[in-house]
Amino acid sequence: NEGNEYFRERDYRRAIVAYTEGLKKKCEDPELNAVLHTNRGAAQFYLGNYRSSLSDAIQAKKLKPTHLKAIVRGALCHMELKNFSEAIAWCEEGLRIDSKEKKLVEVRAKADKLKPEGTLLEICTDFSTRRQGRAVMGIDLLCLTERNIKLALEPSNDEEEISDGLAEISLDGFHSDSAMGAKVHLDADGNLNWPVLFLYPEHGQTDFIAAFHENSRFIDHLMVMFAELPPWDLERKYLPSNLELYFEDEERAETYELNPEHTLLQVLQHQRYFVKAGTPTVLAFVKHSPFSKNYFSGKKVHQL
Repeated sequence: NEGNEYFRERDYRRAIVAYTEGLKKKCEDPELNAVLHTNRGAAQFYLGNYRSSLSDAIQAKKLKPTHLKAIVRGALCHMELKNFSEAIAWCEEGLRIDSKEKKLVEVRAKADKLKPEGTLLEICTDFSTRRQGRAVMGIDLLCLTERNIKLALEPSNDEEEISDGLAEISLDGFHSDSAMGAKVHLDADGNLNWPVLFLYPEHGQTDFIAAFHENSRFIDHLMVMFAELPPWDLERKYLPSNLELYFEDEERAETYELNPEHTLLQVLQHQRYFVKAGTPTVLAFVKHSPFSKNYFSGKKVHQL
């Protein structure tokens, strides 16, 4: 209620603080938490913090998949971020719930007109095929070769061995934005925005970022993702400053530790990074944790 009062007064910063305090109460009512995330996202939106607003919309939709206000907010955020394909996907999801939702119809039409054509890189992300090592591509690969970004070659047979590290993490039941067909795309400024998957092996959890700007740093996303500790982090260890990020070189069975201050593009340009199924993937561990030490025991680890 306090947050709503500040919102009506257009004091969005105080509204954000109030909604955050509400979320800290760890209420067991998912619908109320969805409303708190949606309202905080709205306040962030009016301050121009579109990525933070989108993060709240994603959290609200996880708590209540049919929450139209959260879906509308997510679509609007993608429009502001010029992620027109993602905006369309969010609109279509909302219109399946309410085909007459006026705002979604309007945003869908606007996104259709603004969506780049011709040079758009169509690498669709589909995790049911990703788990089999397949990708659907369409294709202007020039923007990848110009950036020295390498794609993993598809296997010649129907089955593919999964690396030891990733085999420990089950993606069954993973239902986030990947289900909306998130894909790498060029924005209006000619920059690539990638769907990126974060894996937390210790807890068998995942995070999915539908549009990770190639010039954004990993630490910036970690600050948003872990602004509040996730419910599965019972020991309260997953703080942005307490995390280490890695990627696996499956061909050589080696692992590389990333610098969180690096941008996504810097990582993708590494000579041993190969993008698989159109979705860059990173693994996150708590520094010096017993699980981390055990996980990397006997493995060759490089630092970027």
